[in-house]
Amino acid sequence: MDISEIKKITDDAELVNVLYRLFDESSRLNRGKAARVEFTTTVTYIEKYGKPGMAMLDIGAGAGAYSFYFAEKGYSVHAVELADKNAEEFRKRMAGKRNIRFTQGNALDLSDFEDESFDIVLLLGPLYHLHSEKDRDRALLEAKRVLKKEGVLFVAFINNDMIPYTEWNYREDYLLTGDYDKDTFKAEDFPFVFMNLKECRDLLARNGLRILRSVASDGMSELLEEKIEKLDDDGYAQYLKMHLFYCEREEHLGKTNHFLFVTKKR
Repeated sequence: MDISEIKKITDDAELVNVLYRLFDESSRLNRGKAARVEFTTTVTYIEKYGKPGMAMLDIGAGAGAYSFYFAEKGYSVHAVELADKNAEEFRKRMAGKRNIRFTQGNALDLSDFEDESFDIVLLLGPLYHLHSEKDRDRALLEAKRVLKKEGVLFVAFINNDMIPYTEWNYREDYLLTGDYDKDTFKAEDFPFVFMNLKECRDLLARNGLRILRSVASDGMSELLEEKIEKLDDDGYAQYLKMHLFYCEREEHLGKTNHFLFVTKKR
């Protein structure tokens, strides 16, 4: 199936299945030092609020990077994933693992789970794929519903305002020919949905979520990938230290491909 055919798909669930037959989600967060920045940052913030023994729901778990990490740390993890390919890989990895359960399902319908049943809820991928405002609201409200009263919800988005820089890095003609509005710089929502910082914050607030922390989860690691991959262990440790030092500063929040928001029920 070529790009023109994929663009004709209007059902988000169908599009997710097609995309993850093409994208290798199992290696996305661990294929190199630069790719691991997002994973390391996200884990660092989750561990500020969670502790072993807590019940965690990982919605849109992909191939299980976060689910298996936290299950091995002693959290009781239940993962939900929609895409067939990711679900198949997840089930293979489950063999002999403790503290982890899996459901193939949709972020829009968490009816298998009771209200206020999880200490930690991760919504780290579904909002990349929901094109309608109504569905984004529904996913957040479902995640909030299953979150305990004092629980913490972690929500990720892809940053629209970084797209011109990253795409130009790969395509020299992108500024003139790229799929974005040449005046507003709004990227075409394909193959993912892109939102700016204000849009993300407004969406969370509208759905009754209080933002505890706003994080540039991978910062400029994709743009700096070539330099980061050349770092030795000491250099990489210092880069991570620098990234974590800056990643919550307001003036740095736009300089990232992914946002991470730490939220609670308002």
